[in-house]
Amino acid sequence: MLNICINGAEGRMGQTLALLVADSPDLALVGLLERAESDAIGNVVGDCIVTSDARAGLTGAQVAVDFSAPAATVALAAAAAELGVGLVIGTTGLNAEQETALREAAKKIPVVYSGNYSLGVNVLATLVERAAAALPPELFDLEVFETHHGAKVDAPSGTALLLGRAGAAGRGQDLDDVMVPSRHGRTGAREKGAIGFSVARGGDVPGDHTVFFFGPQERLELTHRAGNRMIFARGALHAARWTAGKPPGLYDMRDVLGLK
Repeated sequence: MLNICINGAEGRMGQTLALLVADSPDLALVGLLERAESDAIGNVVGDCIVTSDARAGLTGAQVAVDFSAPAATVALAAAAAELGVGLVIGTTGLNAEQETALREAAKKIPVVYSGNYSLGVNVLATLVERAAAALPPELFDLEVFETHHGAKVDAPSGTALLLGRAGAAGRGQDLDDVMVPSRHGRTGAREKGAIGFSVARGGDVPGDHTVFFFGPQERLELTHRAGNRMIFARGALHAARWTAGKPPGLYDMRDVLGLK
């Protein structure tokens, strides 16, 4: 039995995770965390009381699964590192300083950090990296298109960035050096080797992503479409099972799936 704590318990992903844990005979829900100002504080779910006290929520847990907000993720990482609780982090929109805090925590505990926990998306990232390595950048332009529901607050999505980094890695590049996050006005001709991002927001789309390789007289499209956020929760719990017993380190879903 693997004991799980969920951070961001009242969010859509948190509630989905709780349902899956309840239906999994090998998992037990032992902690639920929310921000201090949440109306959910004090609610009882199963045998757990929703709390904002990270130490209380993590007590008895072996792995914490976190889909919350960047500041909450950083605070959780510090508490988990102190208590020796592994982490599976699905929060997006972390800045460089916040990602550094995760790397510090990963010196003491296993941390899985991914922009997307869909098993299919992570296979897609591997295909993107291999295609980028095989297709000459002077001939093939790489663009990432993504669509999400209208309530999503960050852009490009964590998944789009994951795919962009995979393409950059295949070309031996750093995404920060070649990324074009948006275009407007008279931008001039497209620079060779750049990786562009396009974003759409609307409706209740869980997540659609397409990576285009535009070449002379041919175009390669690699696409993943999410039908329900259950796929992300299922993948996160797959990662939680994998994390148990692993040594300290910063991992991603391609480590979990053995794709590296």
